[in-house]
Amino acid sequence: MTPIEVGLLVTVGTLSGFINTLAGGGSMLTLPALMMLGIPADIANGTNRVAVLAQSITGAKGFDQAGQLDRSALARVLLPTILGAAVGALCASVLPNVWLKPILLVVMVMVALSLLLPKTAATQPHLTSSVSQTLGLAAWLSLFGAGLYGGFIQAGVGFILVAVLSGVLRYDMVRSNALKLVCTGVFSGVALLIFAAQGQVLWLTGGVLALGSMLGAWLSVRVTIRLSETVLRRILVIMVAICCLAALLV
Repeated sequence: MTPIEVGLLVTVGTLSGFINTLAGGGSMLTLPALMMLGIPADIANGTNRVAVLAQSITGAKGFDQAGQLDRSALARVLLPTILGAAVGALCASVLPNVWLKPILLVVMVMVALSLLLPKTAATQPHLTSSVSQTLGLAAWLSLFGAGLYGGFIQAGVGFILVAVLSGVLRYDMVRSNALKLVCTGVFSGVALLIFAAQGQVLWLTGGVLALGSMLGAWLSVRVTIRLSETVLRRILVIMVAICCLAALLV
């Protein structure tokens, strides 16, 4: 890589890490950047997982240190998410790339609608409590679906996870973001192994992108924990709309 390409990847990685940790949709920056370097879409999809894994670990650690990560819920939340991610990554490694945009747009519109729905007493977030000892069927299927999408595309999966964690499991936005990062970190690791086995990962390129992503995630944690629930939700809706527009224009 040339110095200009390295600078581009670090800059885009920093922006992506910040956006993904605060809301989601950072892969809408990194995937086009990778393809601008002449990398095919399927290999860019696999290479991008290196950066997503790095920023997820950095962000989750930051939220944990701030006391915003519900460790007691990790096993119950991760199981259906990992299973879905494995199935999604297998699908992504064999299905045509032309499927990516239609699926992305449909899912993003659904997420935007869910975030815009008014909160009733039954769906107001619990600010401090964790999920129950066992997940209900709706929560399990929702997390599996989020993992399935994340393993398949990755772009915009943070929106889906936050929508599930805040809307179905009723976490506040900060704790939803913390659990989201653990989920994306774990199933990105699973997806990365599958893509690597298919020879669809450029490790050096992914490593450079990951350096910027880790910096962006570290900065974003410090911003997120200071914002209100309302502001975070508005940021999410704006980012979903931007992602839909970007997908239409690409």
